[in-house]
Amino acid sequence: MNMRNTIIIAAILVIAAFAVKCGQQRSALKNAEIYVCGLGEGNDLIKLLYDEGAKVKEYESPESALEKAKPGSAVLLLAGDYPEKPLIISEDSFNIIEEKGLRVYAEFADVPALRLRSGTGKSSSGTGGDGSELKEIGVERIVVTKPLGDSLKPMDLLTINRAVYLKTEAADPLMVIARVAGFDCAVFGLEDTPSSPLVYKPSDHIWISTSKLSDFAHLRLIPERKWQPFWETIISDLTGRKVTFKKWPTLIAPAYSENAKLPKDARKQAVQKGIEWFFNGHFLIHQDWKESWIMKYIGDGTMPVGPELPDDAPTGDGTLGVLEGHCSAVYKDGHQAYRYWIRDDIQGESSMAFAIAGELLGNQEYKAIAERLSDYSFKEFQDGPRSDPESPTYGLLGWAYTHKWVYYGDDNARSILGSILAGKVLGTDKWEKNLNAAIEANFNTTGKNGFRGPRLHEEDIQKNGLDYYRNGELINPHPHFESWLWACYLWQYANTGDRKYFEKAEKGISLTMAAYPDGWSWTNGIQQERARMVLPLAWLYRVDPTEEHKAWIDRITSDIAKNQVGCGAIREELGDPSKGSYGAERCNDDYGRNEAPLIFHNGDPVADMLYTSNFAVFALNEAACATGDPAIRKMADDLGEFLVRIQARSDERKNVDGAWFRAFNYRDWDYWASNADAGWGAQSTLTGWIQSWIITTLALMEEGTSYWDLTLGE
Repeated sequence: MNMRNTIIIAAILVIAAFAVKCGQQRSALKNAEIYVCGLGEGNDLIKLLYDEGAKVKEYESPESALEKAKPGSAVLLLAGDYPEKPLIISEDSFNIIEEKGLRVYAEFADVPALRLRSGTGKSSSGTGGDGSELKEIGVERIVVTKPLGDSLKPMDLLTINRAVYLKTEAADPLMVIARVAGFDCAVFGLEDTPSSPLVYKPSDHIWISTSKLSDFAHLRLIPERKWQPFWETIISDLTGRKVTFKKWPTLIAPAYSENAKLPKDARKQAVQKGIEWFFNGHFLIHQDWKESWIMKYIGDGTMPVGPELPDDAPTGDGTLGVLEGHCSAVYKDGHQAYRYWIRDDIQGESSMAFAIAGELLGNQEYKAIAERLSDYSFKEFQDGPRSDPESPTYGLLGWAYTHKWVYYGDDNARSILGSILAGKVLGTDKWEKNLNAAIEANFNTTGKNGFRGPRLHEEDIQKNGLDYYRNGELINPHPHFESWLWACYLWQYANTGDRKYFEKAEKGISLTMAAYPDGWSWTNGIQQERARMVLPLAWLYRVDPTEEHKAWIDRITSDIAKNQVGCGAIREELGDPSKGSYGAERCNDDYGRNEAPLIFHNGDPVADMLYTSNFAVFALNEAACATGDPAIRKMADDLGEFLVRIQARSDERKNVDGAWFRAFNYRDWDYWASNADAGWGAQSTLTGWIQSWIITTLALMEEGTSYWDLTLGE
């Protein structure tokens, strides 16, 4: 045998040995017999076990599965009739489990024999079988109370969304359902909050869950990095084999992994998918369902939440406006709630996104939708006293369909900016009068120092008159509410040459920068305030490029950069608690009561697409184009790439395919964070604030331009 043949044979043997080793690693469950009942259609756990090579033996009832199971074997008694009918394990069945030494997992399971043996008897309302009460989770989460395998530690947090569970009693549960504060661990423990068992072990070889956990992908149980080891622990215990699943099924995932090589047209694809999402979710309002859905759920606007629209619902063309998007609530079947509210800001913002996407993608229908959305914005929200030149509220844009009498400056600003860009892209000046009136109306309700305050009301403006606001001495260094009106005034100064807009904007900006950072108020976090501040600083530099103004840009962007991590994400940060409107919870009972940040401690690995990253990527692109600063350009590009990567993809849940959720945990590459916010939690989406600004910025980056250059350039 010559040397070449020897080398070839040796290589083949090495490859074969490696393949055998990999095969052994991949097939821990190969030929493992697992007896199952109550599958339901397409159960995620069973499909996973089949993929892992297990011999799954299916039966129609717990009794038949237990009867056929060999002594000591693994049995899964699954919740085939969830959420309507729990699985009842009779005393006879329980005796068989013990006599045969079976290793059992039973879910959504009521075991009357356990209560009788423990002496707890029946609960007060027996809707779940012989003595258990059916309950539905609200804001409660899952808390690990005992170590589970190598990965799950006491006080770790998970969620099963708004699942139905059997409220019962159990000694020393392994996991409980409770209202608790914290990001990924229950920071205040469980002593001051009621809890109910989720998972417990009445004996060494029986696992019982009070809800359905086996359909983890379809029910959207998160975080996946904790549910996977949970199931690995259980299946390992039942089969006596060390199980590590080679893959973990999910229905909703980021478009790209953290390190995947992006295609050259990744930004363009993200814009296309982002616009398709409006159609996937039927967010453009259609006459066929406006009355039956919006009017049914909109109420007084405080919590306009209801089930998602059917998959076959028709999609509107922009004439009747656009909905907000998803509420963060995920129901017991894995479907997600919608917000059936109509706000003005998202009309203008969505118009902008459709217009620029239509230009980038060469799609005339997108442009037509953009025009209809801005038409709707001015017709619906600049009506009544807002359309009367003699009224002090002339030109203002009402906040929402149910609250036209409320005027938020920041919402007016974003609607104005959206329709400005849409008009420029579409080549129309049809809204010029409306836009000038809107800018002037906000300017006239802004005080001497450049501040307007968070919110004004129709009744007060009518009573006080405009001089009351023009001559006001308010100082409010709170960029969330103030800063983007300054951007509008600077844009209007460049557009008209009228110096009054520059002077009022520069005064407010100057006072705000003098107060930074200790004097700033913040809403959900200090990082969000910095993100809002970059845009007016960038446009101030456009019209007055002084060293001081560049230094202001550098100061804010460098502080943002301290929290920009390797993947491009900008980590959230809380400020001085005494200056914040909605900080971290102070006790367990605070969780889910108010608006709230996505983090609990500074350093929690979360980016926020509702309040920070969406506005930061737009503003950083404006600042980079204004200054030519390569460091700012890199910040913008890195953040843009991160947003491309984390855009949601889903073949099965089409109404989230192409969306950006509010929260993203960049450490685990998953959509997980504290869901404490009562209205805009971690899983929420928003057609305006989130989707439209990200789409618009990615399109601007793809074209190598900025909003300023596109709307004011020659």
